Amino acid sequence: MAATDTAIALTKTAAVAAEDKKGRQIVAFDVSEQLAITDIFLVITASNEPQVGAIVDEIEEKLRELDLKPVRREGDREKRWVLLDYLEVVIHVQHSEERELYSLERLWRDCPEIDLSDVLDESSQSPSQPSSTEETPVEEEQE
Repeated sequence: MAATDTAIALTKTAAVAAEDKKGRQIVAFDVSEQLAITDIFLVITASNEPQVGAIVDEIEEKLRELDLKPVRREGDREKRWVLLDYLEVVIHVQHSEERELYSLERLWRDCPEIDLSDVLDESSQSPSQPSSTEETPVEEEQE
């Protein structure tokens, strides 16, 4: 079962809100086949703790305008990795160090990526992850 149209619309609204507050490496995964608890994971990077807070606040404000409130919010005190659970969509706003350390893209790379190019600038989207089949050239040792 693929992510619902409602979940995709919510994801795009949240992604635009994150971009408005300079969120970057914004990527969404359809996890509906792997998880029964949600349809989409939206992952966003922020450069520092205040920016994590600003992105979270903007997302909540834009979704509140649609009469949506998160059922759960975690990590708000530290502002290093804040999770907003809207049931159909779980939003992860991560400090760049947490994003690199936990690398959620690797964990969910087998899930289809949701196209956000119709609502985001290319510079805000996550760069493509290298394929596991790509090989790094190895320099031959000279004797």
